[in-house]
Amino acid sequence: MPAISPNKPYRVGRSRTGLGLFATKPIRKGTKIIRYFGPLLDCRKKKDDAIENKYLFELNNRWTIDGSVRENIARYINHACKPNAESDVKPRKRKVFIRAIKNIEPGEEINYDYGTDYFKAYLKPIGCKCDACENKRRKKRAEARAERLREREKAERKARRLAEKLARVNEKLKKLNGKSKRTNGDGANGNEIHANGHAKQANGKYTNGKFTNGKSTDGKYTNGHDSASA
Repeated sequence: MPAISPNKPYRVGRSRTGLGLFATKPIRKGTKIIRYFGPLLDCRKKKDDAIENKYLFELNNRWTIDGSVRENIARYINHACKPNAESDVKPRKRKVFIRAIKNIEPGEEINYDYGTDYFKAYLKPIGCKCDACENKRRKKRAEARAERLREREKAERKARRLAEKLARVNEKLKKLNGKSKRTNGDGANGNEIHANGHAKQANGKYTNGKFTNGKSTDGKYTNGHDSASA
């Protein structure tokens, strides 16, 4: 890791994406923090135009800075969709400075927007890991969890309502079955009593002038005797 003067308001440290540049002192808005530098590449030359790496900073249609050299501390500055700094490009001087667009506190990571082309080529395929995108993904995950929870609770409420409905139906069926049994039991007992009553009439009474157990309703015969002579 390259040496950095203690007078500089930044240091290289561990970041979410690997290494990053962090403020060691308060940096006021508008301050030029560091210069992005390296060999100048002329795209009109095939040799220069053939160079490919992640640290190429295009100044204009012709000139590009190859920032992959170790001495270029600014190459450790990571991309952010909502940055606290920006690239101040001076094409005529063929220079690039990173300038604060917000007040940056000690310990805060310095970052700037790499631009649409770089984002599409390098960051979008793997997913941007800046704080703004991480917060957005975290929010989406939380919303997805909340939606799954709502769906689960909705399904549970539906299942409970169905179970309660089935319980009420079963209770009604039990009551109907109980009434049916009581009705059948009363009818059978009545028929039995009615039949027994007829049997008693047949055994102990005279019906239509006929003898039953030796008795007569007209008083003539009782157990084979004339009631008049008696």
